[in-house]
Amino acid sequence: MGHLDIINRASQYFDRLIVATIRNPQKSKALFDLDERQEMLAEVTAHLPNVEVESFAGLLVDFARDRGADAIVKGLRAVSDFEYELQMAQMNQKLSGIDTFFLTTAPRYSFLSSSLVREVARFGGDVRSMVPPEVYGRLAQRYRSLPPLADV
Repeated sequence: MGHLDIINRASQYFDRLIVATIRNPQKSKALFDLDERQEMLAEVTAHLPNVEVESFAGLLVDFARDRGADAIVKGLRAVSDFEYELQMAQMNQKLSGIDTFFLTTAPRYSFLSSSLVREVARFGGDVRSMVPPEVYGRLAQRYRSLPPLADV
């Protein structure tokens, strides 16, 4: 829900918002592959006519420049996110001249991370309020210990 919060809010400030997905080589095996993540993002952002979902490989600034982007938007949960993201934003600006805008996630989502939600779901914890219904349905398919969404 934290990602969706940032996307919903950023879409209000930009005529066109491209949500860029990538297979993060720094993370271990992903629960959902790139195509599945794109499908879920398209489903949960379908109500936002100015949002597009695309994937890329390589540098984000190259992707942004190829799309004619004027800005990069990043979400922040905590101060610990800011240190890493600030360094990356400065590098991206140096490489491309494209500025990064930071949006802080709503406080009710600030504790969420994909790895934490995945871990809770893996052990059958109730994550229905932490992910959109479309995502929960896919989680429930992967983790049979989760109750069906209809049992809310």
